[in-house]
Formats: sequence, structure tokens, C-alpha cells
Amino acid sequence: MQSILTNLSIGLQTAFTFTNILWVFIGGTLGTIIGMLPGLGPATAVAILIPITFGMNPATALITMAAVYYGAMFGGSRAAIMLNIPGDASAIVSCFDGYPMTKKGKAGTALAISAIASFIGGTIGMIFLIFLSQPVASAALKFGPAEMFSLMAFALVATITLSEGNLLKGLFSIVVGLMLSTIGIDPLAGVVRFTYGVSSLNEGIDFLVIIIGVYAVTEVYKNLKSIDRVYEFDSKSIGKVKVSKEEFKQCIVPMLRSTPLGFIIGVLPGMGGTIATFMSYAMEKNLSKHPEEFGKGTIEGLAAPEAANNACSCGAMVPLLTLGIPGSGTTAVMLGALMLLGVRPGPTLFTDHPEIAWGVIASMLIGNIILLIINLPLAIPLVQLLRVPQRIMLPIVMGLGLIGAYFLNYSSFDLILVMVSALVGYIFVILEVPLPPLVLALILGGTTEQSFRNAMVLSDGNPAIFFQKPISAVFIVLAGVSLVYALVKRRRQVAK
Repeated sequence: MQSILTNLSIGLQTAFTFTNILWVFIGGTLGTIIGMLPGLGPATAVAILIPITFGMNPATALITMAAVYYGAMFGGSRAAIMLNIPGDASAIVSCFDGYPMTKKGKAGTALAISAIASFIGGTIGMIFLIFLSQPVASAALKFGPAEMFSLMAFALVATITLSEGNLLKGLFSIVVGLMLSTIGIDPLAGVVRFTYGVSSLNEGIDFLVIIIGVYAVTEVYKNLKSIDRVYEFDSKSIGKVKVSKEEFKQCIVPMLRSTPLGFIIGVLPGMGGTIATFMSYAMEKNLSKHPEEFGKGTIEGLAAPEAANNACSCGAMVPLLTLGIPGSGTTAVMLGALMLLGVRPGPTLFTDHPEIAWGVIASMLIGNIILLIINLPLAIPLVQLLRVPQRIMLPIVMGLGLIGAYFLNYSSFDLILVMVSALVGYIFVILEVPLPPLVLALILGGTTEQSFRNAMVLSDGNPAIFFQKPISAVFIVLAGVSLVYALVKRRRQVAK
């Protein structure tokens, strides 16, 4: 407890500077705006705003990206409530009761409880993060090559099996990512691999270029068919953005129940906010005395998934900061950006750079308060942004993506990679092949390969080393269980 409080005080000193508080405000506001726009979401928000972190010190950069992340989680439900169009997949459940509340003339109440539930879920999630990060990081310091490979294997398998979509398509996505990660000079042998004479590929493919392509630019391609769309709603019917005492009492228990569930799901690689919100909604419906009211505009049906969603974003930070393993597609983007800045999240981050690790944790506490202030008084002005025509918004997203990709390495070749990866991403979307496994494999591929080869050198080529180490064996078993679970689930779906 003493060390946690000491480290938290270090984090507060980092977070409570004028510069960092300013960037928490800017990042949270921009994240809220982008997150509420239909079809974008937190991963796209972080991807297209990566250029604003150029030149920042690592602590400020991570604080800014985290603010964009949970800001987008706050904003994702706005379009769901007002238009019945989720800002991203994790906001789908907010449509179930949020939009019916709007149709009943309770849009103001829906917007208010969404912000309050997000605040409560995010704040309690941060408390969990504070007390879990140090123990997990300390345990991870004992990891050798065998343990690291097994952990990476589990993360990759879990991402495929626990995320939505076809298992074979998930496997295909991860294989593509691993193949891309091998391009360039072999870090152990110094041999140039799979460049086919293209000198620009000698240093490998910058995963941030691919991330910008498959998230930001692919979203533009997806929305081209609706480029003339303009969303309309009656802002005068929103009413006052507030929640009565009776309504708050009605929601507080569901919010407190859903927060731990969302946090736990966030910690598990590949689960994400979509699963957290659906599970919390199902739990509340099953526990409710009036389950028939769910889907017709009940306030608990909106509050519970909103709390779970923001707690999930806090949970996703645990494997990112302590193990260097992204817990979601958004944290995978953040990991790529941090590695560009020369910072490798993992157990040593807490010992070598406590001001970064604890600075971002402390800043998230501040950010939740700032976002509550933004999303309550400014709720009505913010939702007016939903009226911005797609023909204006899409070129802005495309421009930010291309500018960011170019300034990563000042390379025109990267612009070609962005457009190619965006086209591949669009094909993946059409074929319903999940993108997060590809991104995760691309980022972790190099570390996974090196850990495997180092472990094999230590064991003189004996693969039994992965089962002789207790921690490694646990992760291998967990990966196998995840795979079996996915196969059984898939067979049941086919049987139905």
C-alpha cells in the first residue's frame, strides 16, 4: 500500500502540470468529438490524432492518447442515443434503450446518465487499475524468453478466439500480421528478409503506417457510399441534460455491478468493449424485476453498459502498461505510437519510468472529471456536430491520416503503404475478417519471434522448455483452453 501511494504521488506530480492537464482536456475533447461520429470510434480517434503527439515527451504523449481513448468511450453513445447509429461497436448496446428514451422525449436524461455512468465506471475502473498494476508488473519481471513467448501466444490466440467473427478468418488475419512483421532485416541474424529488392522495406514495415491505413483510411472507404448523408434531429426536443434523484437511485446499483464486470473483460486480451456492454446488459436484464421494459427505454439498460464500457477501457490499460500486451484494438494503436517514441510498455516501465506509468494512471483520474464537465453542460452543443455532412468529415479524416503517416518517417513510400493497407483493410471488412488480430500480430510479431528463438537457444532446441517453466506452461494451457472454447462455441453456432 505504501509503495502504491508513493508511486501515485509521483504520477500526480507528473499529471498536475499545466501542459499535461491542457493535453488531457484537448485529447478528451477531440476523442469525444471523433468517438461520437458514426463509424469512427476510439481506435480510429487515436490513429488519426497520433500526429499531435509528435515532439511530445513520452509521458505527455501517453497521457494525450489515453485522454483520446476514454474521451471516445464517453462520446461513442451520443450518436446511438440521438440517431440510433452507434459511434462504434461498443456503443451498439446504447441503442437498445438510449434511442427509445429519445423517442419518449427523454434525450436529455439519456445523455446525462450516459455521461454519469461513464464517469462512475471510469473512476472505479481507475481505482482497480491503481491497485493491480504494480503487482502484475512485479510478477512480469520474472518472465524469461519462454514465458514471454507463451504470453504472446496466449494474447494472440485469445484475440482470435474471444473476439467476434469466424475463427478461421481470425487465424488468417493473425497469420497476415505475423508475415508482415518478418519483413526487413532479421534482428538476430542480420539477414534481409522478404523485401524483394525494395530498399524502403529494409527497416521493416512501420506498424503505425499500417494502423493509420486499416483504421483511419479504411473508415473513409467504408463511408464513401454515404458521403452525401446528413444526420438530422430536433435539438429542441432534447430538454434539460440532467438526472433526477429517483432516476439516479434506479441506476446506481446496475452501474456498480457492471463496472467490475467491464474491468475484468477489459483486462482479457481480445474481449473489448463490445463484449463488456453486451454482457452487462444481459446481466442487468436477467436481474431486473421488470425485464420486459428493457429495449423500450429503461434507464438501467443504458446506464449499465455505459459504466461497463468505460471500466473496460481502464482494464485494457493493465496488460498494456504492465506486460506490453494490448488489451484492445485501441491500446494496440497506443502501443505502436509509444514504441515510435522509444518507450516499450511492460514491467520495466514501472521501475525505469514510474513518472510515465503512474503519470498516465493519475491523468485518467483527472480526465474523467474533465470529461464529465465537458459532457454534461456541453452535451447539446456537442451533439450538434452530428449534423456535419459526411462530405466534409471524410476528407478531414483522410487528410489527417495521410499527414500523420508521412510525418512518421518523412517517407513518400509510407503513403503508398497507407493506401495499400487501407485497401486491404476494406477488403477485410467486406469479407468480415477481423482487423485487431492483424494489428496485434504485426506489433507483437517481432518480440514473439525473438522470444521463441532465444528460448530455443537456451534449451538447445528442445521445445519442452515451454512446458518446464510453470508460468509458461500456464499460458500455453490458457491458449489451448481458449482455442477449444472457440471451437466448441463455433460448433454450437453451426448446430443451431
